[in-house]
Amino acid sequence: DGSTAERQVVVHPGSVAVVAHDGKVVYMVRQPREPVGEAAMLEIPAGKLDVEGETPLECARRELAEEIGMAAGDWRELDWFYTSPGFATERCHLFLATELYDAEAEKPDYERIDIVRVPLEDLDSAIAECRDASSLVGLLVLRRLLR
Repeated sequence: DGSTAERQVVVHPGSVAVVAHDGKVVYMVRQPREPVGEAAMLEIPAGKLDVEGETPLECARRELAEEIGMAAGDWRELDWFYTSPGFATERCHLFLATELYDAEAEKPDYERIDIVRVPLEDLDSAIAECRDASSLVGLLVLRRLLR
């Protein structure tokens, strides 16, 4: 209609989120989220696309190893979504990781992460506890896939 508005926009390189399960449990993490005053949020493994030239799948593999010490024999990109399109350009790529096995990776010193194994029969409880968009989207998609 020709009107103008001023906006603050957070330019973000993008992110990945990983729904990792072995048929019995879904692997999640608990970590502090100081910006929102949370001492320990339950989340799926996730991270920022902040390595030059790294593809979303490569980032997802790196984050899975760093956060829960696992790798996956089967990867599937489920979808992508904007995390908060009203003010940020962040596009999150959601992956499903199965056929899990142990892997080693260097964990960043600044991360304080506890690994949480949620039995798939307790998936609804995990969904009820989650407060971040990536985890909610990922777990809701997992619930749909398991039905």
